[in-house]
Amino acid sequence: MKLLVAVKRVVDFNVKVRVKADQTGVELANVKMSMNPFDEIGVEEAVRLKEAGTVDEIVAVSMGPQQCQETIRTALAMGADRGILVKTDDELQPLAVAKLLKAIVEEEKPDIVILGKQAIDDDSNQTGQMLAGLLGWSQGTFASKLALTDGEAEVTREIDGGLETVKLKLPAVVTTDLRLNEPRYASLPNIMKAKKKTIDEKSPADYGVDTAPRLKTLKVEEPPKRSAGIKVADAAELVSKLREEGVI
Repeated sequence: MKLLVAVKRVVDFNVKVRVKADQTGVELANVKMSMNPFDEIGVEEAVRLKEAGTVDEIVAVSMGPQQCQETIRTALAMGADRGILVKTDDELQPLAVAKLLKAIVEEEKPDIVILGKQAIDDDSNQTGQMLAGLLGWSQGTFASKLALTDGEAEVTREIDGGLETVKLKLPAVVTTDLRLNEPRYASLPNIMKAKKKTIDEKSPADYGVDTAPRLKTLKVEEPPKRSAGIKVADAAELVSKLREEGVI
C-alpha cells in the first residue's frame, strides 16, 4: 500500500507573527519556519502505519519555494521514503494546492492521502475536502483515530457533539486533528539518512495546473488590542455593568 502525505512550510508556531508595514501580508524575512503542526501529525501517522506493516511506501509532497525542501527533509527524517517538491514562488491558494495534489495522486496512484486538517498560517481548512471532491474519493476529516483494514479505513472524527466513527472505502483522503498522535522527534541518524533520500523537483507547469490566485488579499492588519477588565463588588454591579455595555 502506498501513502501520500502533504506537508506545508509555515511560520513556526512559537514565533509571534508580525504584519508588514504596508499591510500586504505577514513578515517572513528572517523568521523561523517549520512544518505545519497538523501535517507533522499526518507524517507521524503515516510512519506508524508503515511500522505496523500496513503501508509499504510513504511519499511526502510539498509546494512552494526552494526552502520547502527543508520541510520535506524533516518528513524524510521522520520516516517518509521519498519526496516531491512542486517548486513555485507564486502564492498558492487551497484550490490550486488541491489541483496539484490531484495531478500528483493520478501519477503516483496512492491508496490513501493524509493531510493536516488546516495550516496554521491561513487556517483555510479547505484543501483536503477540495482534493477529495476533485478525485471523487471518500473523505474522513478531523481524524483523531485511524485504522486501515482490508481495503477500508475506519476514521474516528472530532465533531462538535463529540466523536463520530465512519468507515471509508479506499482510496480515501484523511485530514488529521490534534489528538490523532504525538509526533516524534527525528533522531540524528535519521536526519543524516534523510539527506540521501530522493526529492523530485517539479513545477506546476509539469502538471498543467493554473495556480493563479482566485482571491485577492486587500489588507492584513493586527487585531485590535483588548482593553483592560474591571473588578466589580458583587453580582448586582456585574449585571448593571453588562446592561450599560448593552451585553444584556
